Amino acid sequence: QVQLVESGGGLVQAGGSLRLSCAASGRTFSTDAMGWFRQAPGKEREFAATISWRAGNTYYADSVKGRFTISRDNAKNTVYLQMNSLKPEDTAVYYCAADIVGRSLITLMTKSGYDYWGQGTQVTVSS
Repeated sequence: QVQLVESGGGLVQAGGSLRLSCAASGRTFSTDAMGWFRQAPGKEREFAATISWRAGNTYYADSVKGRFTISRDNAKNTVYLQMNSLKPEDTAVYYCAADIVGRSLITLMTKSGYDYWGQGTQVTVSS
């Protein structure tokens, strides 16, 4: 089992920044990749970014590329999402997720690419 706890969400004005954290506990040594997804009201949960746990390779959705940065601290078993130049359309509940299988990048861009999920943290961007 892997437990994930997100933090760092809040209310910010458009153009501002936030840094989300996701602390992992439990069988973290089995983690192969971590991802961030988001879900706006009335919409499907969508992929934002993913990072491989060992090599640190990253990949982003087009909607956040150039504004968001995913990173990890292996010693702290924590993954981060630095969000800059925030827009009102970034408003959503943000979830982190863990892959313990070692799936392909294409699969990691979908919800089915992950085995464990956090409870989410709300990000609200005002215009």
